Amino acid sequence: MKHIALVALAMALISAACGANASGAPGSAVERDPERDPTRPNRMKIRLRVEGKELTATLIDSQTSRDFIALLPLTLTMDDLFRREKYGPLPRALSKGEPTHSYEIGDIGYWSPGPDVAIYYRNDGEQIPDPGIILIGKIDSGVEAFNVPGSVKVTVEAASK
Repeated sequence: MKHIALVALAMALISAACGANASGAPGSAVERDPERDPTRPNRMKIRLRVEGKELTATLIDSQTSRDFIALLPLTLTMDDLFRREKYGPLPRALSKGEPTHSYEIGDIGYWSPGPDVAIYYRNDGEQIPDPGIILIGKIDSGVEAFNVPGSVKVTVEAASK
């Protein structure tokens, strides 16, 4: 009987570690980095105006994001890089957080050497070179507004709640 209880406990731990839901169905849990999850609490919304379109984005709760919010409102000329992202210079450096070398479409990242903010509108499969980017948020919808040739003028401000 003791062995059955131990096997059941081991199976439950393995199931939880593999992301199964309470019913035991594998793969039903969200397999997304929790830092990128816009439904996570303590998020701040921002509004972006680009090419005559208004978009919203959700920032993660981090010191880097709070530093970015402190700069708002901003109007940036964002240049194109590799037909995957628009980037623009910030007036000052932000706090550094945990860097990553990968990105998803719609991610907003901080490139500390610039210091620049970048918005990824296409994924070309390439990794971000060292020192990587620090994710600060994600465009909620409409990221295709950035998928235009050349530079764009972008206004960023805190969204009213």
